[in-house]
Amino acid sequence: MGDTPRYPIGVQTFPKLREEGFLYIDKTALIHQLVHSNAPYVFLSRPRRFGKSLLVSTLRAYFEGRKELFAGLAMEKLETEWKQYPVLHFSMSKGRHFDEASLKEYLSRQLMVWEEIYGSDPTDTLVNTRLSNLIRRACEKTGKKVVVLIDEYDAPLLEVAHEDTELPKLRNIMRNFYAPLKDADPYLRFVFLTGITKFSQLSIFSELNNILNISMLDDYAALCGITEEEMLTQMCVGIDHLAEKLQISHEETIERLKRKYDGYHFTAVSPDIYNPFSLLTCLALGKLDNHWFATGTPSFLIESMRKFGYTPPELGSDLTATPEDFDVPTESLASITPLLYQSGYITIKSYDDIADTYTLGIPNEEVRTGLMHSLLPNYLQTAAGVKNTVYQFYATLMRQGIDSALGLLQTFFSTVPYCNDIDHEGHWQQMLYVVFSLLGARCDVEVHTSTGRVDLVAIMWGKLYLMEIKLDRPAGEALAQIDIKQYDKRFALSALPTVKIGISFSTTRRTITEWEVEG
Repeated sequence: MGDTPRYPIGVQTFPKLREEGFLYIDKTALIHQLVHSNAPYVFLSRPRRFGKSLLVSTLRAYFEGRKELFAGLAMEKLETEWKQYPVLHFSMSKGRHFDEASLKEYLSRQLMVWEEIYGSDPTDTLVNTRLSNLIRRACEKTGKKVVVLIDEYDAPLLEVAHEDTELPKLRNIMRNFYAPLKDADPYLRFVFLTGITKFSQLSIFSELNNILNISMLDDYAALCGITEEEMLTQMCVGIDHLAEKLQISHEETIERLKRKYDGYHFTAVSPDIYNPFSLLTCLALGKLDNHWFATGTPSFLIESMRKFGYTPPELGSDLTATPEDFDVPTESLASITPLLYQSGYITIKSYDDIADTYTLGIPNEEVRTGLMHSLLPNYLQTAAGVKNTVYQFYATLMRQGIDSALGLLQTFFSTVPYCNDIDHEGHWQQMLYVVFSLLGARCDVEVHTSTGRVDLVAIMWGKLYLMEIKLDRPAGEALAQIDIKQYDKRFALSALPTVKIGISFSTTRRTITEWEVEG
C-alpha cells in the first residue's frame, strides 16, 4: 500500500495544489479542448463545492503561460504554444449578504487589485466604466488580448433570489458591472464564468447573445467532479486506506462510496460523477459522513421548497423536465425543479431522446438524508433530538424488530412540539417517510396497486415494509385494509420478505397510539 496522498480539502488554487504536492484529478485535456474551441464567451453551472473555483484557477495558470505547473499532466503534451495573456480574475464568492453600498465597495476592491497592475483613471467612479477601461488598458499595455475569469458570478444574488425589494437593486449593480464585457469584445481573448443558477436581466445573458452555456454539453460533463473511472484509477491508494480503516474489502468500500457520493449526471450522456468535496474529505478523514451537506444548505433553497410546497415524498420521487425547464431564469421559476438540479440536490437519472425529456432524482444517500434533515423543521417546531432518535430507531429496528422500533417513535412523537397542521393523514405519512428515508430506506408514498394505494412502502435491509395509516381509528383496521385489498401481491415479483404494518395516529395525543405488525 502506497503513501497516503495529500487531499486538497479547501485548496482552490491550482498553483498551490501543484507546488505543494496535493492530489490533482487531471482535467487538463478537457480544459485544452475548451480553450481551443470557437467559443469566446463560456458559462458553466455546477453545484457549490464541485471544483468550479479550482477550474477557474487552472484556466488562469494556463493563460498566464505557467507551463511548469502542468508538468506530467495531459496539457503538457497537448499544448505547443503556451502563449501568455493578461488575465483579470474576479471571484464573487464572498459577495454575499450585502446591501447596495457594500456590494459596490466589494466590486470596487476587486477592480483595485488589477488597476494597481494596469493603471486607473481617478475620474472613473462607476464600476462598469472602470472595468471597461481596465480591459482596454490591459490590452494596450501588454499588446495582447485579455482573458476575463469570473467565478461564482451569481453569488451576490443567491441569498436574495426571492426578495422582491432587494433582488432588483443588487441585480442592477451586477448588471452594470458585467455590461462592459459586450463592448470590450475587440480586446478580449476569452471570457469564462461559473455559477450555480441563471438570473435573467443580467447583461451576460441578455446582451452577450453569443455566450456558450456548456453546462449540459456532453463533451464537458466531467469538467467538474470526479468520475468513477478517475476514482478507480487515480485514488486506489486512498480507497485501500479507507478499506483498512473500516475493516472491509476493497470492493465493499467502493460500493459504499458509490452509494454515498456517486450518482451525479449533468448531461444526457454523462459518466457517473462523484461529489468531489465529499469523496476527497471522506478519504482524507477516513469517515463516510455527509461531508458536502454538512457545509450548509443554502437558506434560499429551503425557503424555495417551502414556497413551492414541496413535500419530502415529492423530492424523493422521480421528476420530469424538458430542456427548456433548465433555462428558466431563477426569478421566473414556476417550479423548484431547476433550482434543485442546479444546486446539486437532484440530478439527471435518464434522458428520453424521443420525448426529449429528462428524468431527475436524488443522486445518492448523502443528499437524501441531508434533505430530510433540512426539511424536518417543516414537521416539527424543533428538530432537536431527532438525529439521536433516528440512530436509536435504527439500532432498535436492527436488534429487536419493527414492533419495538415503533414504540420508540411513539415516545419520541409524544415529547416534541408539532406544527399546527397535523389533522390529516398526509402529515403523518410524510413524517414517517422522513424517518425511514433518514435510515437509508428507499421509500414511496401512495403507491398504486390494482385495488388501491398503499400509504407508505419502504425497502431496507432486504425487507419490504407496507404501511397503512389511520387517523383516530384502530390500527387493526389499517392492517386489515392491507390484507383485504391484497396490497402485497403488487410487490410479489420483488421476492423480498414482506412486513405489513397498520399504524394509528391520534390528533389529540399527537402521536402513534397503536400499531399492529404482521410478517
